[in-house]
Amino acid sequence: MASTNKSRRKFIKNSAIASSIFIVPRNVLGGVGYTPPSDKLNLAGIGLHGKGQSDIANACVNGRENVLALCDVHPSANGVMVSKERFPKAKFYIDFRKMLDKEKDIDAITISTPDHTHAVIAKECMERGIHVYVQKPLTHNVKEARLLTNLARKHKVVTQMGNQGASNPEQAIIQNWIKDDKIGKIKTVYTWTNRPVWPQGIPLHKPDKSKKPKDMNWDLWVGPAKNIEYTPFLHPFDWRGFWDYGTGALGDMGCHLMDVPVKALGLFEPYSIEASVPRTPYIKSYTPSSIYDEACPASSYVTYKFKPSKINDTEVELIWMDGGLRPSHPDGIPENKDIGDNGILMIGEKGVITASEYGNRARLYIDGKEVTKGKIKDIQGAEFGHQSSWIDAIKAGFNSKEQKSLASSFDFAGPLSEIVLLGNVAIRSALLRRSPRSNVFIGKKQLLYDNKEMKITNFDNANQFLTRKYREGWEI
Repeated sequence: MASTNKSRRKFIKNSAIASSIFIVPRNVLGGVGYTPPSDKLNLAGIGLHGKGQSDIANACVNGRENVLALCDVHPSANGVMVSKERFPKAKFYIDFRKMLDKEKDIDAITISTPDHTHAVIAKECMERGIHVYVQKPLTHNVKEARLLTNLARKHKVVTQMGNQGASNPEQAIIQNWIKDDKIGKIKTVYTWTNRPVWPQGIPLHKPDKSKKPKDMNWDLWVGPAKNIEYTPFLHPFDWRGFWDYGTGALGDMGCHLMDVPVKALGLFEPYSIEASVPRTPYIKSYTPSSIYDEACPASSYVTYKFKPSKINDTEVELIWMDGGLRPSHPDGIPENKDIGDNGILMIGEKGVITASEYGNRARLYIDGKEVTKGKIKDIQGAEFGHQSSWIDAIKAGFNSKEQKSLASSFDFAGPLSEIVLLGNVAIRSALLRRSPRSNVFIGKKQLLYDNKEMKITNFDNANQFLTRKYREGWEI
């Protein structure tokens, strides 16, 4: 099946090369912006709630590309119906595996499902030679992120993660400030968010199969997680706050905030992580152990330590906060400048750089005064052109200039997601108890990490959180 797709794409590309030599240019035949049907990519979208709607809509570039198929486990959901109406000619599937088996002409797929199914779906697609756009975080755990990074290179597919802020031109301004040594060596970075805006730190609702939507395939939604009966509210949103399905506030927003300092400073070698989390309050009829095991905490404070990089030749301490926590107002920024509920602070020897989520509102402060920021390059298209640039890179081919310039291909998104999800390893470690009913927490410590071997070296119990147990038939 993979060879069929690869052969088709090779034929299209070779035909395009030949036509550019022997045939009148397409813009002469059809006008400026005209794309012949033979040059259109065949797209599919898996997961159509929330971001899934905009991901497939933006990937088709205002109808320039062909949406061949759509897939979601809940076909009558409101968000799914929006995509069905937008692309009435697209064939609809409930099971992504059946779609992949039947639709042999799919070139590229957007994957916007809950976190726990990202890796298993993306792996299946890439092994068939299909290019993938995957929502953030790239995967549910650290080892899955490393796997997808390696698979993208092995199968030579063009990839992009859905942290659209990576394509924000303001990030380039921040990177230039760092390269131009505007604030000197940077030793401390803060990133924070006001998320969660969904339930965290509370137990799961009790299963109730009588409340399951009649046309929803619950077994497919559960995917690689342990098999449970339909549980209200997990779908379509509350899954974010429970470890079996989501990755909490850090997983949700880390890729939108930490990507700025990680890329600007080259922070790809974390050697230490440590988390501080609140004790979940007592809830009648639930033992503390059940809450700690099920739910991401209501807030967290995580400290990463990174080795020096080629860009910033000193160690960096990066601090993450969520649940409403945020850093104290730093020296070097006027008192009347609010640092916001979601933000980034990069504190250097000579000044401070600030930004909000997605790298927006980048500011440079030197000697307590704001320095005029650089001119922002205007990017046409939705979400900074994040999806359309992925489409253009697919047409240009793997290893092309366009592919290499993607803001969040898996070569970057994979390591970034590893770093983000490593914070969850520390959070879950900090919630480990001596025994199920004990209030003695044994994992509240600095965890030393071997990035190359992907291993916590000083507390073996934490290594279980680098991966997960997979339900039979869903192993990767």
